[in-house]
Amino acid sequence: MATYRQITDHIRLKDGFVPKTCWIAHVLSDHGKTHRTAPNRQSLEQRSNPCPTLKRPAIEAALRHFDMI
Repeated sequence: MATYRQITDHIRLKDGFVPKTCWIAHVLSDHGKTHRTAPNRQSLEQRSNPCPTLKRPAIEAALRHFDMI
């Protein structure tokens, strides 16, 4: 299991952008891989920073690289 830092570094080197940790968490939760809600989340109903659809494939590829999804 990779850390958010390792995932971020992988995406930065491979795809040329730095993803927000909330984007990584959003993709992980869409795949059912999160165990709890973040304690600093402001609303349980909606996300304040959802993952943009253009960034999602790169994040999913990185998660597949680390065998997380």
